[in-house]
Amino acid sequence: MYDLEIEEKIREFFEENYELIQLEGGHGLSNDVKMYALNQVIFYWRKLQDIAEKVTDTEVRLTLPDQRTSKNRRFTIEGIVDVVKEGDETWMYDIKTHDPEYVRSNKDLYEKQLNVYAYIWQHLRENPLHHCAVISTAYPRDLKRAIQTQDLARIQYIMDKWNPIIEIPFDEKRVEETVKDFADIVDLIEDHVFSPASVEELGEKAQGTNTLFATRVCRNCDARFSCSSYRKYVIENTGGNYGNYQKYFKEDFGNEEDHEDWLNAGLQELPEDM
Repeated sequence: MYDLEIEEKIREFFEENYELIQLEGGHGLSNDVKMYALNQVIFYWRKLQDIAEKVTDTEVRLTLPDQRTSKNRRFTIEGIVDVVKEGDETWMYDIKTHDPEYVRSNKDLYEKQLNVYAYIWQHLRENPLHHCAVISTAYPRDLKRAIQTQDLARIQYIMDKWNPIIEIPFDEKRVEETVKDFADIVDLIEDHVFSPASVEELGEKAQGTNTLFATRVCRNCDARFSCSSYRKYVIENTGGNYGNYQKYFKEDFGNEEDHEDWLNAGLQELPEDM
């Protein structure tokens, strides 16, 4: 297939998936937000077409079964990766929606996960592996602005600079440590121990970013309104004033542009006879 034909197929699949998600969730997107999501897929394909065409095993499910916690609870670790075999080398890719800067600044977090996947691939499946990498699907903010203004020269310049592939070193010696971390988390979940980050942590920048922990992490957490740390953080940052408190939670759902997008999306989904 030609590149244009492939992109047309991507658009068809995108529309089909969007319709299914819409039916399942009952929510719509404004045209602008929907176009942004489609552009992310399209430009992701354009940037990584070479790798996509070389993928030999896609959505490979890796499983490390029958693990035990210190309290003798049984659990299984599962993950899904893509594998590229080129010449004498094999690459394992883990796709993330996180931005590249965050991944590069927190490689140790991703290394733990990929260490387990590499161990399963090499020892349980008895396959060779030479490289592991994270593919960040989030494209640069500058690219979004260039697309909006249709600045073709700027788009090409940013595309050339954009590097969404972050190679992650893997060390099999750390697999046992990572499995133990998973085991400890399983015990905490089963014992209903859910300790939130401290209020002080919420007010600090998330590692590798210029964004506060409360903004980057908490605002993406569905449990934040029941979180004692988050409530205290909000109160401390609104001076305890109830009016400001309400305003803060309104802003918690995004800026005015986000509100307008959601409103437009809802209006677009209303029946025509209303």
